[in-house]
Amino acid sequence: MLSTSMIFIIQPLLGAFLKPPAWRVARDCFDLAHRLEKRMRYSVAFILPIVIGLLPIAHRCPANEPAEPRILGEGQILEDCRHEPLKDLHGYFPFHVPSTQEAWQRRSDALKRQVQVATGLWPMPERTPLKPVIHGRIERDGFTVEQVYFESLPGFFVTGQLFRPAGKAGPFPAVLCPHGHGGRLQDAGARVRVQITRGEERFEASGRFPKLARCAQLARMGCVTLIIDMIGYADNMQLSRQLAHGFANRRPEMENANSWGLYSTQAELRCQSILGMQTWNCIRALDFLCALPDVDSSRIGVTGGSGGGTQTILLGALDSRPTVAFPQGMVSTSMQGGCTCENCCLLRIGTGNVELAALFAPKPQAMTTADDWTKEMMTRGFPELKSLYALLGRPDHVACTPYLHFPHNYNYVTRARMYEWFNKYLRLRLDEPIVEEDYKLLAGDELTVWDEEHPQPARRGDDFERELVAYLTQASERQIGALEPTDENARKTYREVVGGAVEAIIGRTSEDVGPIKPHRVATIDRGSYDLGKCRLAVPRHQEQVLAIRLFPKEADWNGQVVLWLTGAGKQRLFEAAAKPTTEVAKLLSAGYSVVTADLVGQGEAALAGAAEGQNRAVANPREYAGYTYGYNTPLLAQQVHDVLTLVEWLRSGDGDIRSVQLVGTGAAGVVVAAAGAVIKESTGAAAVVDVAIETDGFRFRQLSDYRDARFLPGIVKYGGLPALLALNASRNVRVFDPQPEPPLLTKAFAALPGKMTWTAAAGSSGANGTHAAVVDWLTR
Repeated sequence: MLSTSMIFIIQPLLGAFLKPPAWRVARDCFDLAHRLEKRMRYSVAFILPIVIGLLPIAHRCPANEPAEPRILGEGQILEDCRHEPLKDLHGYFPFHVPSTQEAWQRRSDALKRQVQVATGLWPMPERTPLKPVIHGRIERDGFTVEQVYFESLPGFFVTGQLFRPAGKAGPFPAVLCPHGHGGRLQDAGARVRVQITRGEERFEASGRFPKLARCAQLARMGCVTLIIDMIGYADNMQLSRQLAHGFANRRPEMENANSWGLYSTQAELRCQSILGMQTWNCIRALDFLCALPDVDSSRIGVTGGSGGGTQTILLGALDSRPTVAFPQGMVSTSMQGGCTCENCCLLRIGTGNVELAALFAPKPQAMTTADDWTKEMMTRGFPELKSLYALLGRPDHVACTPYLHFPHNYNYVTRARMYEWFNKYLRLRLDEPIVEEDYKLLAGDELTVWDEEHPQPARRGDDFERELVAYLTQASERQIGALEPTDENARKTYREVVGGAVEAIIGRTSEDVGPIKPHRVATIDRGSYDLGKCRLAVPRHQEQVLAIRLFPKEADWNGQVVLWLTGAGKQRLFEAAAKPTTEVAKLLSAGYSVVTADLVGQGEAALAGAAEGQNRAVANPREYAGYTYGYNTPLLAQQVHDVLTLVEWLRSGDGDIRSVQLVGTGAAGVVVAAAGAVIKESTGAAAVVDVAIETDGFRFRQLSDYRDARFLPGIVKYGGLPALLALNASRNVRVFDPQPEPPLLTKAFAALPGKMTWTAAAGSSGANGTHAAVVDWLTR
């Protein structure tokens, strides 16, 4: 009879001619023989032939067994919408009407916050003194015109013209008229004659300047009417038209981390944009109008065409004062606005102009269609608006009139439709039809705000641009800094404002994931543990996540799951032949179950066409982040979505899970920090109680390229990585970071159940043993 000691002689001999993984199979077989002999008193002479018989099987094991467990089979692909081509402004943007008023209220609240964050107006900035100037009164039949300028921000001037009714007693309703491209002074010239023959205009004089014709007629109808210049048009020239509307290429001189300009990575990290500034100009224009003594601020209308239609939509979404609106030429499920002034990061992710216009409901608004991107509105867009208004009890408060025989316009016929709408809902009580009349055109000095007594601002150009964004940055930092969570009320406000902004930036919370449909691909018995391969489908978002779950067998499971994500995907937690790393094996031996996954962009979920370490970008040749991130969720946020999916899968699956420990190492550290910030607090089963994060010293403000895979629009405005960590303050958090602990975290974790442990660490997780430290902390 062979002694068991012979096994340890035979094993190394076999190892000399058996190649991995055959040798590992043989070794495991001999180990089995040893255990059987010891526990069941079988002789090695009895067991050894069985072992030898297994060796051919070992030889048949593939010599190139992957270094990680693969989930997808040969030729299989992920059924995940995030692997499809990116969406751009020419995509399809349907509006799905909720089934109940309550559901719409939740959706509209979240969407208004998204728009406010996107435009850099969450929370609303300080309303600094307007210092308005009104001068140069001009008299016309039935109305007067005055030149206007005021400061929407200190030193940043809004210019325009104020049309007032003549010969009537106020107070009057007021109308704000933001204009589109072409400007306040757009002159049709000789083309107006062609427009007259086609029925687009009626008069040769006023028809040459249709934007001013609109203001003149509204004033004759009894409305104080203000038309303001878009940035870069007419008298608003502190920032050039080329910058505001023609930007195409990044400017290295404006990318300095300490002094930057618009369209730069630093600006995008703070949601600083032309669109945001124009939206703020419109809000301040309402401040100006409502402060006029002859204005009835309970009757406010807003209307603009094309780019002015975009501004009308956004103002209706963000400001409660307008009571009626006519957003012309931009309410569409098709093209959303092609100019840089109509786009910004985060604005239309998961939404579009029809739904943004719906945020004005149930207040009355109307529009027309034309032979442009609005031409399908009567069948795609308007029926949904009508349905929403009916749901809210006011189906008569929305209207859309088809004028498909006209090109893109705000012409005489369309203006007539607007006059009827405003007559009704501004309660002007005028007899209809209302016919727009001609007037003596303004000319020369009558068209400009600036003169010798009122010289145009000297501060302009590149230097002024830097000053302006510096002011925006400093003002925002003061505002957000004042929200530091120093007591219970402050913590609540911090969670509402900063936490709300992070939710909008990430675009999802744990409550928004929806039902998960798990598909168990395989379960493999690995002796001391089981290895499960899972494919998680998220039907609500048309996403899938590939996950691995390791379950201990030799040790009793303690009811805890370590959800461990790495910057390299699931492969980082496995050694050769899909064997768990020493750290993972230690967790299994301690009774923990371990879950890992390939987040979108990693491993088996890699994105085709994506350069390593970068986001994909839309095909638009103009190098503006808003054209990509205005319609598509950044990669880092998508990876956070996957973490939320994994957490919700654990919560909804195994009822025996007591708690979840969330770990992010390498580049996944910041992903986990962001995920923890938007995972709702829970004390029930599968609650996330511990969070371990490795940062490698990363801070968002150090990014120099908005195409970087770690880019998150707006995140620096709200505090960056320290803010994400502060929003985890209800949990036990261990951070590995070479920099000193930010003071914000001491305040955030004070008097809360969570505890912050900050550990100085430098280098990568492989070099400094962060993985081992994580395991030691979890098993403490």
